[in-house]
Amino acid sequence: METIIIIVFLAGYLAITLEHNLKIDKLIPALAMMAILWALIALNHMPVFEVNAELRELEPTHLDEILLHHLGKTAEILVFLLGAMTIVEIIDYFDGFATIKGYIRTRSKRRLLWLFSILAFILSAIIDNLTATIVLITILQKVINDRNTRLWFAGMIIIAANAGGAWSPIGDVTTTMLWIANKVSAGQLVIHVLIPSIICMVVPTLIAGTNSAFKGNIEGSFEEETPKSKYGSTMLYLGLGAIVFVPFFKTITHLPPYVGMMLSLAVVATFAEIYSNKKFSITSLDGEHSDTQGHHSPVHHSLSKIELPSILFFLGILLAVAALESLGMLFHYAESLNQAIPNTDIVVMLFGVGSAVIDNVPLVAASMGMFGESMDNPLWHFIAYSAGTGGSMLIIGSAAGVVAMGMEKIDFFWYLKKIAWLAFVGFIAGAGVFILLRDFVLHG
Repeated sequence: METIIIIVFLAGYLAITLEHNLKIDKLIPALAMMAILWALIALNHMPVFEVNAELRELEPTHLDEILLHHLGKTAEILVFLLGAMTIVEIIDYFDGFATIKGYIRTRSKRRLLWLFSILAFILSAIIDNLTATIVLITILQKVINDRNTRLWFAGMIIIAANAGGAWSPIGDVTTTMLWIANKVSAGQLVIHVLIPSIICMVVPTLIAGTNSAFKGNIEGSFEEETPKSKYGSTMLYLGLGAIVFVPFFKTITHLPPYVGMMLSLAVVATFAEIYSNKKFSITSLDGEHSDTQGHHSPVHHSLSKIELPSILFFLGILLAVAALESLGMLFHYAESLNQAIPNTDIVVMLFGVGSAVIDNVPLVAASMGMFGESMDNPLWHFIAYSAGTGGSMLIIGSAAGVVAMGMEKIDFFWYLKKIAWLAFVGFIAGAGVFILLRDFVLHG
């Protein structure tokens, strides 16, 4: 029966990986795989276990209890993401991200490369790498007319956004998972992963700066746009501040992060309601940002815009991985892997390379079931770095890459030829710095 379960899991995994070839949204195989795996466990009365990380052994438990346990852990992540997505959509409702375009004054391609890379790195640490990529590519389309130049910029934004998401507990779904599961604390994650992430962004940007695509100046003029709402910049800073507040709230109260995120959402939503009752500028009264669309408020509008397919995909994949963890498979697999490859650094770097091919969410979910190391063990920091930055090596390897591919119609093989090696160099450089810093701190 265990063989059948592994076959079902691999078939589902393959369908998720080949999402673009099969033209089937990845949430469908994720949900189907999850339901079938738990049904097989229930129908065959298979023994389920809870992993005791401290004793490094499996403890028998009841199916209802283990399912409720994993649903609770998954719900913590999903509710947190729902809150963060809604805040981002409220900022967008007030056209807050247009404020960022105001920072772009230079016409030099090389300076623009650094400006976009730094913006991607910082923004992705706050609003996550996927949203940061969408915001910056939207700005890019307004600033640069030449499509070939834009493709190069988009490729570098992907690398910078993934690097920026890796060192922040709110910057990537995988780091959020590790943080909520108490594998890493916010402060220690920043201390250990920030410098390797900066190296991962700076090295490819330095190399790319010598490329002919980033020589000279851009053509065209920067036209000043009238903001759709005079409260845009206020809502941008309020929204970003509210998201950044969440790790501090968790540190002070020791409550799960989703509680802080709900408080932040309530505060941002309150200001959104107040500002929406005041008149928008004349230009937007009939536009898409007005309240005449039948939505009662900016909060209702924002909730209708959040990406529910992603939430359902995470639900499916996390509970599917939890099924394998409950059967003790991941625990035994980790033991055999450690025997085959005694060097954990190589295993984690292989995770990073693997996350370029297959989704990093199930990879990290699996690693959490495989390893029983204590909170803030360097292993978890290295997994956060590898899973976050390794996805840049292929355009389909990260959410940021997939959304950029859709927005700019980037060809898979163009990215593979032009950008992938830069991402690989950055990944290896950052990993090397991480290992040096870790060994220096531990043994120095």
